[in-house]
Amino acid sequence: MAYGKQVTEIYYGGDYNPEQWSEEVWEEDMRLMKKAHINLVTLNVFSWAAIQPSEDVYDFERLDRIMELVRKNGLKVCMATSTGAHPAWMAKRHQDILRTDSDGMRHKFGGRHNSCPNSPTYRHYSAKLAEKLAEHYRGYDNIVAWHIANEYGGRCYCENCEKAFREWLKERYGTLEAVNRAFNTSFWGHTFYDWDEIVIPDLRSEHFRDGSGSERTMFQGISLAYERFQSDSILACYRLERDAVKKWMPDTPVTTNLMGFYKPLDYQKWAKYMDFVSWDSYPSPDDLPADCAMNHDLMRGIHDQDSFVLMEQTPSVTNWQPYNRLKRPGQMRLLSLQAAAHGADAIQFFQIRRSIGACEKYHGAVIDHAGRSDTRVFREVASLGAELEGWNGVFLNGRTPSETAILVDWENWWAVEYSAGPSVLMKYMDAVKDYYRALFDQNVPVDFIGVDDDLSRYKVVIAPLLYMVKPGLDQKIKKFAENGGTFITTYFSGLVDQDDLVVGAYPGKLSGTLGIWVEENDALPEGEENSFLWNGKRYPARVLCDLMHLEGAEAICRYESDFYSGTPVITCNKVGKGNSWYVGTRSDETFYRDFLERICEDAGVKPVMETPEGVEATIRRNGQTSVLFLLNHSGREQTVCLPWDCCLCDGSCESYPAGSTIQLGAYGGEIFKCQL
Repeated sequence: MAYGKQVTEIYYGGDYNPEQWSEEVWEEDMRLMKKAHINLVTLNVFSWAAIQPSEDVYDFERLDRIMELVRKNGLKVCMATSTGAHPAWMAKRHQDILRTDSDGMRHKFGGRHNSCPNSPTYRHYSAKLAEKLAEHYRGYDNIVAWHIANEYGGRCYCENCEKAFREWLKERYGTLEAVNRAFNTSFWGHTFYDWDEIVIPDLRSEHFRDGSGSERTMFQGISLAYERFQSDSILACYRLERDAVKKWMPDTPVTTNLMGFYKPLDYQKWAKYMDFVSWDSYPSPDDLPADCAMNHDLMRGIHDQDSFVLMEQTPSVTNWQPYNRLKRPGQMRLLSLQAAAHGADAIQFFQIRRSIGACEKYHGAVIDHAGRSDTRVFREVASLGAELEGWNGVFLNGRTPSETAILVDWENWWAVEYSAGPSVLMKYMDAVKDYYRALFDQNVPVDFIGVDDDLSRYKVVIAPLLYMVKPGLDQKIKKFAENGGTFITTYFSGLVDQDDLVVGAYPGKLSGTLGIWVEENDALPEGEENSFLWNGKRYPARVLCDLMHLEGAEAICRYESDFYSGTPVITCNKVGKGNSWYVGTRSDETFYRDFLERICEDAGVKPVMETPEGVEATIRRNGQTSVLFLLNHSGREQTVCLPWDCCLCDGSCESYPAGSTIQLGAYGGEIFKCQL
C-alpha cells in the first residue's frame, strides 16, 4: 500500500465494523487484534447512513472515537468512503438514485449495488462525502490508504442511463452515421435519424431470455456498446470519489476492491486509475488451486506494479455460497501464502468480528460470536500473523519472472458471449482456464496481459478465443512472432473488429500470421465429439470444430471423423524467427498439458521446478533475492526435492543444500530464499 515507494511491512488485518458494537466491545477487540498480530484495519465501509443522517448534516463523532482508539493501539487504517450502500432517506427523497433492472423494474431501497451510476444525486452526494471524510481526517498519519466504495458492480437501465448512453455514443462515434455503421442498423430496419431514437438494449428492446433463462441480444453492436458504457459509468463514479480524496490527501494511495475475473467491469481500464490494485478472493470449495491462482495473476497483471493487496478473504467460511464448507486446518494459511506467492503484499480478511444480524452473520471472522481467542480460526490467524512478522517482508515488492503470457480482454469477453452462435457451450473463461490450468499444473509462471501491453518481454503469448481483433493488434502479434516469439490462438478467433462487425474471411487480419483460412465452424452438442492424434495419442475435439484450409501453415493434427475427416485441426505457421499456432477446437486437460509442455520446451520456457501432483512451486524475485513458495494443495503429506541451495524464511534460516528433500504436510506450505 506504499504507492510510489518500496513496501517495507506486510499489512495484516481486515474489515472492522465497530459501528455495529458497543464501545466496551471495541476495547476487547483491540486486545484480541494485538494477540492476532493484526496491524491494519479497514474502517468505515458501510457507514454512510450513520455519518450522514440527512441532506446537509455530517456526524463524525463516533468515527472520531474509533479512529482515536485504533491510533492509540498502533493500528494502521485503510479508510473507506462508505458509499457502497446509500442511506434510506436518500432513496426516499431522490428516486433517481435507485437502479432499474433489465426488465424495467425500478428498485426500492435495500441491499447494496443499488445506486444508479448515472444518478446526479448519487454522484453529488458520494463525491461530497468522500471529500468531507478526507478533509476531516487528513491529519491522521496512520491512514495508509483510501478504499473507495466497495465491490463496484451491477447494471442499471433507467432513464438517466439512457440519456447518458446517448451522450456517451456521441463522444465515442461523433455522428449518427458512424453509430449506424457500427451497429449495422441496416439489419431489420433499425436505422437511427435522431439521437433520441436510440434506446438502451434491455428486455424491453433488443434483449430476450433463451431457453436456459440467460439474457441474450438481437443486436450485438448496441449491447456491446452498453457494456462498455456501464463499465465507464461506474468507473466515473469511482474517479469522482478518488479525485475528491486526492484534493485533501494527494500523497495517500487510493484503491477500490475488485473481484478477480468479474465480467461486468473492464478492470484493465479501471487499473489505470488506481494507485494499487486490491481484490477480494472467495474461491468456491470445488475450485481448483489453479483457479484461485489465476485470479491472483490477473490482479497482478492489470497494474504495472507487479503486486496487489488481498483486501478480503474469509478465515473460515463464505456464507453466501450454497454450502458453507469450512476451510480445513491449514487451508487459510495455504491460501494466504498462495496469494503472497502470486503478488500479494498484504493479507486481509473479511471480517475481524462476526456480525450478529443480517446476511453476513454466519460469514467467517477472526473473532467469532463467542468472542474468544481459543477458537481454531483465531489460533490459525494469530499463528499466521506471527509468521508474517518473522518473515520480515522477505517477498515484498518481488515480481514473478514470467516468460509466458495469456492475453485477455474484457470487450472480447463480452462480444464472444453476446454472439448469436455458434454454440451456447462456448465460454470465454473456459478457453482461458484450459491454457492457464495446464501451465499452472506444470509450475510455469504466467502473466495476464491486455491488448495494449508489450509482448516483447515474453517467449510465448496465448490469446484464447481472440474473437475481436482491435486496431493494431494483428500487427503487434505479427511483429512478436517475427522476432522469435511463439503465438497461440484458438477456434473462433479473428472474426470481428472492435464494433463486432465481421471483417471478411476468417480469421480476418490474423490470416497472414496464422497461414490459414477457416471456411466453416461445426458446433458439436454436449456429449458429442470428434478426435485427432498428437504424437501418437488420441484427444477429443469438442464444442467447436473449425474447418480450415492451409495458406502457408503446416497441418500438425487432422480430424479423424465426419465429412471433414483428414482436414487440419491444429496448425503451425513459421513467421520470421518465430511461430504462430492455431488450435481449431476445444479439447481436454490432457491435451492442453501435453501441448503446452511441447510448446514451452521448444520456446525455452522452463518450469520453476518439478513437484509431485498437487504441489505448487512459485517464485517471487526482488533484485538478487529469489523467494520460493512450495504449497501443498493435495490434502496429504508430500515429499519435495529442492533443486537449489535454499534456506527457510521462518527466522531459523535453516539451510537445505540442493538435492535435499522436505516434507510438506496436508495443506502445508514453506517459503525459502534460494540460490538460483
